[in-house]
Amino acid sequence: MYDVARTHFRTLRDCLRFAVTRFDDAKLFYGHGTDNAYDEAVYLMLATLGLPRDRLEPFLDASLLPSEIDKVMTVIQRRAEERIPAAYLTKEAFLGEYRFYVDERTIVPRSFIAELLREDALEPWIEHPELVHRALDLCTGSGCLAILMADYFPDAEIDAVDLSSDALDVAEINVLEYDLGARIHLIDSDLFTELAGETYDLIISNPPYVDAHSMEELPHEYTHEPEMALGSGEDGLDVTRRIIEAGTTMLTSHGVMVVEIGHNRDVLEEAYPELPFVWLDTSSGDGFVFLLTRQMLVDAGY
Repeated sequence: MYDVARTHFRTLRDCLRFAVTRFDDAKLFYGHGTDNAYDEAVYLMLATLGLPRDRLEPFLDASLLPSEIDKVMTVIQRRAEERIPAAYLTKEAFLGEYRFYVDERTIVPRSFIAELLREDALEPWIEHPELVHRALDLCTGSGCLAILMADYFPDAEIDAVDLSSDALDVAEINVLEYDLGARIHLIDSDLFTELAGETYDLIISNPPYVDAHSMEELPHEYTHEPEMALGSGEDGLDVTRRIIEAGTTMLTSHGVMVVEIGHNRDVLEEAYPELPFVWLDTSSGDGFVFLLTRQMLVDAGY
């Protein structure tokens, strides 16, 4: 089928119709940037051909070279048959207007914390961005949230920590691309283990938070991502517990932590009934990202 398409197709319009059909037939899962077959196909084709990602119409009926048809067909086939996330095929992912290099060494960037930073949602607890002098991104992966923090908190020196040296190699590519090597320090550490004596005005984390049952039922697309970046014990909160319980030690007196936990709000609140979690509003609701201050932790006995 794909070989016939390579022989007969001439335009992006031909390829687009074909790709949408193949993706629908394959019953792909979309959770890494788009949510339907059409948008996924458009993005993959434009990115593969090096065209503007937001401009399809001018190119729909342009004739493609045989080599270009071959490149597009290869990407469509790999997405449909191997179920590889689009970001790994194009080696790029976006958080808003920010573009990041990504490959299979790190999870595909996606985080409500990026949305919260863009919308200044931390302002009630961080009165002025200039008050953040030291910040920490735990489980930094591709380094995307550390880079966003560097932008939104211009006076901050940022430590970006990950247990995976492979992920840190990807993060280094992105940090250098944004010319932030002097402000973002990449550290190979199991959470706080290599940070003795440090304290931070702001700690953010999008840690692993998928529970054991959900790990067993993840769509195939997610099996291409590093397992250690997804699963976190039986209830999905193993890493989050460690972050909370070290907060008093690692935060400055006015410090704030912001942590994303997926769909685990009820489990977390049951585990820590004494903590006054502040649940931040996101585009999908208020149950995915919590905020705690150091004072809240101290008052609760931590």
